[in-house]
Amino acid sequence: MPRDLFGDVTRPSISIGSRKWYTVPVSLLSHSLAVGLVIAVPLLAPSMLPDVWNGDVIAYVTTVLPPPPPPPAARPEVSDHLPPNPNLAPIVAPTGFSKERADLPQFENQLPSGVIIGDVTDGPVEPVAPPRPPATVAPVEPLRVGGTIRPPVKIRDAQPVYPPMAIAARIEGVVIIDATIGADGQVLGVRLLRPLPFLDQAALDAVRHWQFTPTLLNGVPVPVLMTVTVRFTLK
Repeated sequence: MPRDLFGDVTRPSISIGSRKWYTVPVSLLSHSLAVGLVIAVPLLAPSMLPDVWNGDVIAYVTTVLPPPPPPPAARPEVSDHLPPNPNLAPIVAPTGFSKERADLPQFENQLPSGVIIGDVTDGPVEPVAPPRPPATVAPVEPLRVGGTIRPPVKIRDAQPVYPPMAIAARIEGVVIIDATIGADGQVLGVRLLRPLPFLDQAALDAVRHWQFTPTLLNGVPVPVLMTVTVRFTLK
């Protein structure tokens, strides 16, 4: 072992600058080659790559059409020339006159029963009774009571209900109503001629329930118009 001046053993020192200059380039080159092999090896193996679609491949498709429909059934032939019908009117105007056919039906002296043809010499003819006059039809419009038309007689009465509001307000008076009475005596319609507050509706409701005897004109019942009054009085 080498010793120094003082007799101690000296150890060899390692110099950092002793690394070769080509170490770094060689390392870079080796790494580049390794990466390139990793990328190039799969590309150089065609069996490992997916197949590319070839657009030039032609696929033949066979179209199957449905069978044709069966032919239509043969229609029976119809002749345009029908046998002549002697009872039909001619289409072409005749050019002359021909003798009347004897086989045509005769309609002479065939009149409805009860009609006499010709002269009657077997006995006297009874006179025919004149027709009856038409029945008198009742007029549609109601007639106003008065003159020869007597007012009908009330056979059913209905008292009006005194409204509570009119009782509280101490309202009294007379309501005048124009009533249309049918041919059977029923009240068909009512109309106010002289109203009275709080009492009008009660009076109308009462008159609608009245019943009268039928009014006769020439023995025929007719509708009439009659003025009636409803009096309200507080006790």
